[in-house]
Amino acid sequence: MQPLTSPRAAARRGLLSIALAAVLWGTIGVTTKLLYELAATNPLSIGFFRLGLAAPLVTAAAWAHLGRHTFAIAPRDLLRVMLVGAMLAFYQVCYFAAIAQTGVILATLVTLCTAPVLVGVIGIALTRERLPRTTLLALGSALSGTALLMVGPPEAAPHSTATVAGVVLALGSATGYAVMAVLSRALAARYHPLQVTGLGFVAGAALLLPLALAGGLVIRYPPQGWLLLVGLGLIPTAAGHLLFQSGMRTTPATAASILTLMEPLTATILAWILFGERLGPGGLPGALLLLGALAVLYRGAA
Repeated sequence: MQPLTSPRAAARRGLLSIALAAVLWGTIGVTTKLLYELAATNPLSIGFFRLGLAAPLVTAAAWAHLGRHTFAIAPRDLLRVMLVGAMLAFYQVCYFAAIAQTGVILATLVTLCTAPVLVGVIGIALTRERLPRTTLLALGSALSGTALLMVGPPEAAPHSTATVAGVVLALGSATGYAVMAVLSRALAARYHPLQVTGLGFVAGAALLLPLALAGGLVIRYPPQGWLLLVGLGLIPTAAGHLLFQSGMRTTPATAASILTLMEPLTATILAWILFGERLGPGGLPGALLLLGALAVLYRGAA
């Protein structure tokens, strides 16, 4: 029985690791909105500090665990690692900008609603990944649940300029996330997750620094603001991505993307509690469908 139960246990651990990462990521939106309220900051500044604070910690952990092998990336994979960093920078800056335009709930839901579809399309095009029946069922449940969660309150203005701009930014964020997820799956099969995450953060921060300086890097924050920035870099960013990369070693990219729909559920609850952002009438059915998608994936992990 051991040869059969071991792969099943590894697969389920991978699913649970990605689900926990998604819950941590669900705190990013409310943290970003709090930063906007505490200081006159911008998406590039928040994005740079998020990756810049996480990169040394993850790189040091990689060095402690792997030594000189931390930087042992084959030339054929170096561009992929750099692209992971670029997509990390791109998708989070678009997401932070979308939050400023539409609020936490809508920005998060639009990003995570379209990401699984994009991951599936990109995965099939680049890796010829086939979608099993359970994944298709989970995908349909997850997308239906997210669509229900997006039903806004009656007084919302869905066609305002700010909302349209926010949705476009959220779609850009979803595209960046989808590319990163597919690339991470390919790299996780050959490298330790600390390598991919640490070097990706370094590359993303290096890319964002000149952009943030050109756009006006904000360095003046109250103590509460710096506390939020440090927490943003260390907890949902460093710890969250380490969990995600670890889980990706045994989880297909499309299934992982569906699991990350725990993020909008977490973000929705936090935004409602902290900022009074409200769900529409489809909130409860949508949340149940999201949880149903996770149950389908968990059952089919073997």
